[in-house]
Amino acid sequence: MRIEEYDLEALIEPLLDWFSEHARVLPWREDATPYRVWVSEIMLQQTRVEAVKPYFERFVEILPDIQALAECGEEQLLKLWEGLGYYNRVRNMQVAARQIMEEYGGTMPSSYDALLKLKGIGHYTAGAVASIAYGKAVPAVDGNVLRVISRAAADERDIMKQSVRTNMEEQLQKIIPDGRAGAFNQALMELGATVCVPNGEAKCSECPWEQLCLAKREGKITELPKKSKAAKRRIEERTVFLIRDGEKVLLRKRGSKGLLAGMYEFPNELGYLTEKEIISYVKKMDLTPLRVEKLTEAKHIFSHVEWRMKGYLVRIEEPAEKKEELIFAETEDFKENYPMPSAFAAYTEYLNIQLLKERLKKME
Repeated sequence: MRIEEYDLEALIEPLLDWFSEHARVLPWREDATPYRVWVSEIMLQQTRVEAVKPYFERFVEILPDIQALAECGEEQLLKLWEGLGYYNRVRNMQVAARQIMEEYGGTMPSSYDALLKLKGIGHYTAGAVASIAYGKAVPAVDGNVLRVISRAAADERDIMKQSVRTNMEEQLQKIIPDGRAGAFNQALMELGATVCVPNGEAKCSECPWEQLCLAKREGKITELPKKSKAAKRRIEERTVFLIRDGEKVLLRKRGSKGLLAGMYEFPNELGYLTEKEIISYVKKMDLTPLRVEKLTEAKHIFSHVEWRMKGYLVRIEEPAEKKEELIFAETEDFKENYPMPSAFAAYTEYLNIQLLKERLKKME
């Protein structure tokens, strides 16, 4: 069945009644300004709500409005986003903030079409901001919404196809209740996030649509929604170096384009290097290695690539003269001032533990 053949209007009242009783208390809902809704929606892309809460609170405390975002320095901006991943999202937000300052006098536009013209804002985010913050009768269709509607209507089309998403937006547009667009869109998202969850674990007994859902009636909950498989991730083997000079550690800054652009990282190379190759690598920086120690292995998954890392601690002799391009940061300082991607979290944690051990030893 396609959703055109299903009575979508029958879903509205049970959904809104359920939402009025079960809506989660979330920081961006307490004061749903356009800016706060926008920040939360960008943060929530591919990140769990509970994980986002502390990031959101810190971000809007330090950058409370569009002007503050537009004027923020790049390194502080990346530091505020550190741990959320997909750093181009926050860069795009800043570009959009500058657009808003220049073209709209610092006030976020309320028009769905105008929102779509801002950098990094697609159909879903434009719909969320326009409906939740401004009460505009436009849909906001994300993965949760695609799932709950596909199941309710037993729609077996592939939700990864843009034509299917567009069609669902068009059908939902027709039934948005007057004056309740924001609540309706949030209720659909909430149902998908807390009840009609993915991977066959739907809590049908808690669902306001239990008697209306065709997938439930036909035993197709585990089969829907239909979703074509994403492209297989590329595997990259990497050697990561924690090069320490006393309590300082060597960092390097990535280029301005590509994966993790503009972030700081521990030096690393493609492939698994031998100890001999590691020593040679360090010497090429005009540094003198004293000891090489094998560390834990770690893995980090990006959207299209997976890093499988082997780490090494390399103690070096204090250089007589340090090259300008080599960034030696105090271990505590880099945590506060250098935006580091979570890909290196295992090695950052190792440094934290080592630093604590060394200080305790000095106190003995």
